[in-house]
Amino acid sequence: MPVSTSHEIQGNPAGPGGPGGRGAGGGRGAGLGLALVSAFAFGGSGVAAKPLIEAGLDPLHVVWLRIAGAALIMLPLAWRHRALVVRRPALLAGFGLLAVAGVQTCYFVAISRIPVGVALLIEYLGPALVLGWIRFVQRRPVTRAAAIGVVLAVGGLACVVEVWAGMRFDALGVLLGLGAAVCQAGYFILGDHGSDAGEEAPNPLGVISYGLLIGAVVLTVVARPWTMDWSVLSGQADMNGTSVPGLLLLGWIVLIATVLAYGAGVMAVRRLSPQVAGVVSCLEAVVATVFAWIMLGEHLSAPQVVGGTMVLVGAFIAQSSTPAKPTPDPVAGGMPDKEGELSPSRSSA
Repeated sequence: MPVSTSHEIQGNPAGPGGPGGRGAGGGRGAGLGLALVSAFAFGGSGVAAKPLIEAGLDPLHVVWLRIAGAALIMLPLAWRHRALVVRRPALLAGFGLLAVAGVQTCYFVAISRIPVGVALLIEYLGPALVLGWIRFVQRRPVTRAAAIGVVLAVGGLACVVEVWAGMRFDALGVLLGLGAAVCQAGYFILGDHGSDAGEEAPNPLGVISYGLLIGAVVLTVVARPWTMDWSVLSGQADMNGTSVPGLLLLGWIVLIATVLAYGAGVMAVRRLSPQVAGVVSCLEAVVATVFAWIMLGEHLSAPQVVGGTMVLVGAFIAQSSTPAKPTPDPVAGGMPDKEGELSPSRSSA
């Protein structure tokens, strides 16, 4: 899947970035604003979901409630953009399976086994994985700074899970966090898919609507919601000593942490790029960790704070190091590498 990640849309004055293409003028400012809204909205999902899980709901049931509720709200938009089912079936299926069902299932099951902040810091290897996609799948060169960022993020992950303590955290929880990272990379890549197609670009809200519908169908089979303890929603859940209505937590998860978060996030990717949106989205990990610290009493050790900082800095460096622009007209033998790029050596004809 070609992903436009380092160049503005050409010949499309009305493209996703507004007049002048992606990232031009007010379009870029609006994109940054949407990315910030998405980061804060996504960041609050874990602290709202964990009390429901601890009150007796299975993590998969919480995920199903989240996705099915959001899909129901977005149903009118799905009908409006029903042509996407014929035009972009693979994109809709991939977004539903990876960016919706996959990332949410892995993350919510992970936070049932390890702290919210740790799960999200592991998940934020996802933006660095986007660079792996660009380098090894698209076969485009990336900069040394990007490679350093990835190494820094992986080193930070080792500190977050405290590998020197013999994997103190639940191993399955860590693996699920890594699964969420892979699916999150798919979210950024698929969210940008087709953004350089001008008027033929798939509507982002339509993609989200069908992604939620597909995710809800898949999760209905996996989670079996008919076995859920529905009484938890009508009762109270404990949030670090404070009783909170279950329905209030569910409303936050569905409306803010899903509908608003996905909508703002995909529209931000369209106006910016997966790299830039990934940089801003790193704030989600900070927001979630702070929320978990304040609202759930989940404190991180000093090495984990240092490791989390390394993950975020590494993701920032990796994502802000724009890959080299592809040549407009491919030629045999290619173009000489720019200084500082990691790419196979080439000789000029």
